[in-house]
Amino acid sequence: MTLIKTSLLNGIAVIIKMLTLLGLNKILAIYVGPAGYAALGQFQNAVQMITTLASGAINTGVTKYTAEYHQDESKQHAVWRTAGTISLIGSILVAVAVIAFNKQFAGWFLKDESLSSVFTWFGLMLVLFVFNTLLLAILNGKKEIRRYVIANIAGSLFALAITTVMAIQLGLYGALVALAIYQSLTFFITLLLTCKASWFRLHYMLGGIEKKAAKDLAKFTVMALTTAACVPLSHILIRNHLGETLGWEAAGYWEAMWRLSAAYLMLVTTTLSVYYLPRLSELQDPVEIKNEILNGYKIILPVAVVCGLVIYLLRDFIIRALFTADFAEMEVLFGWQMVGDTLKIGSWILAYLMLSKAMVRIFILSEIGFAASFYGLAYYFTSIFGLEGVSIAHSVNYFFYWFLIAIFFGYSFKVVPNV
Repeated sequence: MTLIKTSLLNGIAVIIKMLTLLGLNKILAIYVGPAGYAALGQFQNAVQMITTLASGAINTGVTKYTAEYHQDESKQHAVWRTAGTISLIGSILVAVAVIAFNKQFAGWFLKDESLSSVFTWFGLMLVLFVFNTLLLAILNGKKEIRRYVIANIAGSLFALAITTVMAIQLGLYGALVALAIYQSLTFFITLLLTCKASWFRLHYMLGGIEKKAAKDLAKFTVMALTTAACVPLSHILIRNHLGETLGWEAAGYWEAMWRLSAAYLMLVTTTLSVYYLPRLSELQDPVEIKNEILNGYKIILPVAVVCGLVIYLLRDFIIRALFTADFAEMEVLFGWQMVGDTLKIGSWILAYLMLSKAMVRIFILSEIGFAASFYGLAYYFTSIFGLEGVSIAHSVNYFFYWFLIAIFFGYSFKVVPNV
């Protein structure tokens, strides 16, 4: 399947997800407010870290090796059995820990132990949450884009329905619980879609752990755990810094800006994971890899630039339409955020080479280094420019990330010398 065809098909799911996210933004803006947005961001980062740990952080590896072994089903099944067994054991152990220490988690992430039952709900649903993402990774690796798209649409609709009802009825608490459970409910849709495929049987998911498959997946465990620790932690620290220095409403403005960025860039970022990761995993010839990367720059980067420009020009309307008047102060974030988002996409097109080729060392160093630099830059620039400084930090950070990663691939691997 070509990049354009994958983008168009995946675009159906992305458009639906974008519409649901934008609708949820409005609902959450009304019922939880800017400070509530900050709490949602903290919890979402906690969910990201916990689910990655519970799954053994192997889903990217499952996608890679499912695609790489496309001509050898026995090797695919070994990867799935190993991944499924690791995910089951890990998710049960982590779920028990989350439930047992729910008050401590609520106190650290949400600054409010009275919200501890949110983590109890999350712990109870964690196994289903983890297996939903594992099945999606398999569908992605098999290039079953239609099933993958339908499963993601189901997840978006579940998120919209559950979050809307619970936020209206229970405010911030309801929104947090909805965030904890909706992907777990989506599992049943994803399972049904996967079981209908001729190449899949349920018993492929569990069994003995094969040594070679586990060793291969371990590379991605290390990389994914690094991302799961560094990226959410840097966001939590930045959010805490904004809350303590500029007020928790300011932290909420930044969270709202970040969610808006994630929504409009979704078509680009999901195309990278759905198309580029399996595709680059298949390719071995450096010339073919270079052509695939350059093709991405010709198609994906201009889309990101145009989207960013439109969002910036319509920023006042977007704040009024998607949020409320209480979010007016986030307007200062738009300019530099759009620049940073464009630089982010430019760098990610190259960065997917690290994942597809399991370049563990450079990936870990870059994740740790640039997560730390994002926090450091945000701390520095907010002390000079106030709230706008966090978006300036975002732009500067991704400028250096893209620059350094282009040098690395250009001179070390001779893959993208002209990027």
